[in-house]
Amino acid sequence: MIRTIAFDLGGVIITIEHERAVGRFRQLGIADAAQQLDPYTQGGPFGALERGDITPEEFRQEMSRQTHREVSSDECAHAWMGYMGEVPTSKLDCLRELREEGYRLILLSNTNPFIAQWAESPAFDRRGNALGSYFDASYKSFEIKAMKPDPRFFEIVEQREQLVPRQTLFLDDGPRNIAAAAARGWLTMQPANGSDWTSQLRDFLDEQRLKA
Repeated sequence: MIRTIAFDLGGVIITIEHERAVGRFRQLGIADAAQQLDPYTQGGPFGALERGDITPEEFRQEMSRQTHREVSSDECAHAWMGYMGEVPTSKLDCLRELREEGYRLILLSNTNPFIAQWAESPAFDRRGNALGSYFDASYKSFEIKAMKPDPRFFEIVEQREQLVPRQTLFLDDGPRNIAAAAARGWLTMQPANGSDWTSQLRDFLDEQRLKA
């Protein structure tokens, strides 16, 4: 029986707007933003920030170096927030219901301090609730110093949560992340970015209960 449900943030809880983010970084002055930015796992200074290898200030300095002008922290935050699209209330309501039913909910996200500052504020759901209020625990790449699909990310989560793989369901829109979790024995679902997965998840949980 499933006891823990793990959710990705971008693409699952929040609709990802990759092209908008690329456009904002281009406006910032990053001409090759499309090459540097990835929908699922970042590389270069973007990946270094999301792995926690560099600080937001060091990222700002790198953006200034690449653009040959002084870039502000607010400009960096605005560009990163281009990724953040709709936050459907139906998904958030589903999270609340699942916790009330006794499931342990955890967040597994490749993200960075610029996005996390917004997500962990009352502005997140426009109802005065931060992202953390919907989960029992969260694992953010820049905090644990590892990014999905790196096995270390999943190892850290398993150790801290004392997870039983076959009792854990993971929802992520990234095929590499899903493959990494499945290889460890986790149950998985791969909803498309921005899709409404609530009914599919309910059906999956009902099937698992019947098998138990």
